[in-house]
Amino acid sequence: MVPTIWFVLVAFMLIAYVVLDGFDLGAGILHLFIARSDDERRLILRSIGPVWDGNEVWLLAAGGTLYFAFPLLYASSFSGFYLPLTIVLWLLVLRAIGIEFRMHLEMPVWRSFFDGLFAISSILLSVFFGAALGNVVRGVPLGADGYFFAPLWTNWRVGPEPGILDWYTVLIGVLALVTLTIHGAHYVALKTEGTVHERAALAARRSWPTVVLMTLLSLVATIYIRPGVVTNYLAYPAGFLIPVIVVGSLGWMWTAGRRRDFRSAFLASSGFILAMLSGAAFALYPQVLPSSGDLRHTLTITNTAAGPYSLRLGLIWWSLGMLIAIGYFVFIYRMFKGKVSTAGDEHGY
Repeated sequence: MVPTIWFVLVAFMLIAYVVLDGFDLGAGILHLFIARSDDERRLILRSIGPVWDGNEVWLLAAGGTLYFAFPLLYASSFSGFYLPLTIVLWLLVLRAIGIEFRMHLEMPVWRSFFDGLFAISSILLSVFFGAALGNVVRGVPLGADGYFFAPLWTNWRVGPEPGILDWYTVLIGVLALVTLTIHGAHYVALKTEGTVHERAALAARRSWPTVVLMTLLSLVATIYIRPGVVTNYLAYPAGFLIPVIVVGSLGWMWTAGRRRDFRSAFLASSGFILAMLSGAAFALYPQVLPSSGDLRHTLTITNTAAGPYSLRLGLIWWSLGMLIAIGYFVFIYRMFKGKVSTAGDEHGY
């Protein structure tokens, strides 16, 4: 029972990260497409300025919680995914450099360079995060000791010895890219006015059909490569509420966008992300890292969890930490509510 609670908590923190930092990444993806001048680019950066670095705390907290609750899973993942995780770390650093350094240099060429760095890092991070989820769903070549090695790519086919990147994980990476694009477009449209607002609204409207298409393709591809993902849904029919929420959130996104109610559209894209990731977690449980070869080597919440006493005691400290973190985020977002502008301020973002 206690390992199940920690499974849910880790899933909750990862979902919180994707929902919150997802609109930051989406803003970065759109940065060079919907902002044509320095003032417009500053406006997009200002829309995420006070919160983007705080949102990334959820990723660090999820990693720390994973290390505490499922140490073998943490060790196995970091050994097998060493190269892509290093790439992700560099992309996170470069993205931060792109945001922070542009305001310290007045030269247009350097500002353009850092704007490009911010946009490219955001695009690649979205694809890599999606590919990471694809690897977890597809499975990795785990050995009897719980460890594995996977090259960045092999023949791009799904099989017992896959690479990090193949046709399926790239498909999920593209799904993540378009999902975070529309999520970021809703947020930018919500926080801005004028030309940037209109371009963000147009980007959201044009992205919606692609999100629907990629959602359907990813569903078919997932069932094709790993039919076992439907097992929990068949065993617990209440789980079919999750795909209902996915469809409902897609419809809500479209309707709210047509009404130009971007607060509702942003909540809808948040609900879509929550439902999609919850559906993946529900399908995998109790597995935490499936084996692409011998299924006996699959890592589960049982064979990767820390000791029972540690897990029970950790719930107390985790709960206290979450109360502080959630209180902080409520405070920051309440202070930062409303539209942003660059009028009368030549400093900062």
